[in-house]
Amino acid sequence: MIVAMQERATEEQIQHITERMMELGFKVHRTTGAVQTILAGVGTPIVFDVKDFQVMDGVAEAYRISSPYKLAGRGFRPEGTVITFKNGVTVGNSEAVVMAGPCSVENREQIFTAAEQVKAAGAKFLRGGAFKPRSSPYSFQGLGLEGLKLLREVGDATGLLIISEVMEISQIELMMPYVDVFQVGARNMQNFNLLRELGLVRKPVLLKRGIAATIEELLLSAEYILSGGNYEVMLCERGIRTFETYTRNTMDISAIPVLKKLSHLPVLGDPSHGVGLRDKVPAMARAAIAAGADGLLIEVHPNPEKAFSDGAQTLFPEQFTKLMQELRLIASAVGRSIA
Repeated sequence: MIVAMQERATEEQIQHITERMMELGFKVHRTTGAVQTILAGVGTPIVFDVKDFQVMDGVAEAYRISSPYKLAGRGFRPEGTVITFKNGVTVGNSEAVVMAGPCSVENREQIFTAAEQVKAAGAKFLRGGAFKPRSSPYSFQGLGLEGLKLLREVGDATGLLIISEVMEISQIELMMPYVDVFQVGARNMQNFNLLRELGLVRKPVLLKRGIAATIEELLLSAEYILSGGNYEVMLCERGIRTFETYTRNTMDISAIPVLKKLSHLPVLGDPSHGVGLRDKVPAMARAAIAAGADGLLIEVHPNPEKAFSDGAQTLFPEQFTKLMQELRLIASAVGRSIA
């Protein structure tokens, strides 16, 4: 159930309704927007009549939630979620952000060079994997803690925010001091134990769509994190597995406006994994911004031909610089901006 309070509702009225919802068996999640407070009741309550809440003092509207995702749905935060970081960067407002960098941290020189290059082009976040989930056990698996330390060092030196992938529960505490955003990869989208634990931390999470996941399944996975009290979640369309073999995945651009309509959460696109081919990445990046994406996740390496992982889908620095110039023009055409 959603209870939208009146603009001038008092704290006493809000507390009274919260207590009544809890008496009925709801777990209540409160969010305060620019205009009104929203109370979302989730769980399996005893039988109740929603009309009883509609006539209570301070209530503007009360209604049952028909969708299976209660907190990820647009009704929980009709104005949309905006995530603000320590340096003032925001995700979810009129400015689209770009997260760029190599697939994995390889060494100090590589990650510092990449950071300087993507920052110069306009990226706000440095992406880089310290732990790498690879299809083959013989592929490069990442530098682990050493990679995290390098990411934090380069982030502090350049002012870039750090996003890196968390693969299992035991890595959360280890990564906390080093990253600004936890990335949940496609393989872990339905690792519900991991998602529950990320719901207990107070650090933003970027949740990637699984390779065979529906939009509803993605939103339900986000619900696991939100239900733990962590409302700073970003969704990411990164391509799905279809019968097409020419590209690594099929970038579902249509998912971006659909998610923007269904959910209040920021939506990003990952064109690098979306197609898996360097020469196709810029087109998919441009399309994602035109479709309303709040940001992009793009792989960039100082020398992709020598990258330890995913070199075929990684942009050269000069390609990334050119793409950023193009993205600024497209963003402006759709009422957005890119710094």
